[in-house]
Amino acid sequence: MYSIGDLSRRTGVKIPTIRFYEDKGLLPKPERTAGNQRRYDAAALKRLIFIRHCRDLGLPLADVVGLLSLEGTSGSDLNRAHEIAQKQLADLRDRIARLQNLEAELTRISAACDGQHDHVCAVLHAFQDHGACMGPHGAE
Repeated sequence: MYSIGDLSRRTGVKIPTIRFYEDKGLLPKPERTAGNQRRYDAAALKRLIFIRHCRDLGLPLADVVGLLSLEGTSGSDLNRAHEIAQKQLADLRDRIARLQNLEAELTRISAACDGQHDHVCAVLHAFQDHGACMGPHGAE
């Protein structure tokens, strides 16, 4: 049996997050000691490790819940796990493409600056020109 602190140390998940997962039903309610301390079993530890890994992969909580709901299923029901993984991969590739575009734009802007500050700054000029098409917080 593990205390919540033990669970936190073993998984790297902060105690408030463990309580959050418990409140959301991702972790079963643990047994309590006579002193009302939570005690988690090995299954809860394994489940929290799974949740942590999913979150490290960037899966939204709804998808983690979806994967957990597949525990004990078989056959075509498991297609949902593949769909979740494929969607996450597509989302990741999309984020990478957007970051590569941002990198290219910042490289272009940075290269426009000659480091001399006795005239209009090319970096500020590039940001101002591009900002005319954007709202106050970036792309709309």
